[in-house]
Amino acid sequence: MPMYLSLSLLSSGVAIPLPEQNGLPKSVHVIDRESILAVNAALATGRPLLVRGEPGTGKSQLARAVAQVLGRAFVQHAVDSRTETRDLLWSLDAVARLAEAQLVGSLRDANTDDVHHRIAIENFVHPGPLWWAFDWKSAEAQAERVHIGSPITPTGWQTTKGVVVLIDEIDKADPAVPNGLLDALGHGRFDVPGRTAVSMEATNRPLVLITTNEERSLPDAFLRRCLVLHLSLPSAPAALLKTLVERGRAHFDAQTCSDEVLRAAAEQLTKDREEFNSRGLSPPGLAEYIDLLRAVSEQEKSETQQLDLLLEISKFAFRKHQQVGSL
Repeated sequence: MPMYLSLSLLSSGVAIPLPEQNGLPKSVHVIDRESILAVNAALATGRPLLVRGEPGTGKSQLARAVAQVLGRAFVQHAVDSRTETRDLLWSLDAVARLAEAQLVGSLRDANTDDVHHRIAIENFVHPGPLWWAFDWKSAEAQAERVHIGSPITPTGWQTTKGVVVLIDEIDKADPAVPNGLLDALGHGRFDVPGRTAVSMEATNRPLVLITTNEERSLPDAFLRRCLVLHLSLPSAPAALLKTLVERGRAHFDAQTCSDEVLRAAAEQLTKDREEFNSRGLSPPGLAEYIDLLRAVSEQEKSETQQLDLLLEISKFAFRKHQQVGSL
């Protein structure tokens, strides 16, 4: 039976510290009741959780926070327009294989068996995120075979604790990718060239979180087989201000940023969001708000200096569209 997120997180400030890991910076994630309920439902059903919402609302960071709280390993894959379903399962280092074939071909005394062994496809297959999630031990053995590292795991982590997989921005991929992903998850296995199929451990299902920025519609068949969580910032100005200040305080203590600085940055963001929305442009969000606070707190220490600097540099954090950059 999987371990679930406790709703008691809400009574302890809901701020989950995230250490620097796998190239990701140190951060803080503020989790809410809806997110906890959605994650627990995904754990209970074994379904992937699709997290929808505008950029900068913490969709990707939610996966890191869940892995941190549950003590699971965290594996991620950033999707782009060239991503294929296979990349989520395994990838082939074709360049290294070709180089090895050319090297072996230049050896006069190489025999046929040796050539076949050295350029065998299984010597150049790299485990993808779902391979690590399905069967960590075989993925680790394959990684050693091809001389690559394994994902960083929490101190004391064992494979029985499981894995959280983040498939980030799946809407950038061809529609075949989400359907192929669900095929592997639904069957609990997939084929890898040169070896037996990789199968999911029955007692240790991974938690798969998938994010989308809504750049492209996702197939209906894919949506039906996911649980879906919508993350968004409040639309009402007063509620948005309150939420931003609370999130800012989770990241910065009172000695680093005063309430006045947090509120000034939140008021500017609220104003800019209203303007951007009225123009049909993607508005700045929580990520930009935190960036601005970090920029002023790193450069100035007094409240007065921070407020002055905030007025001067907020445009760099918030006004990124060419149409409004000079306003």
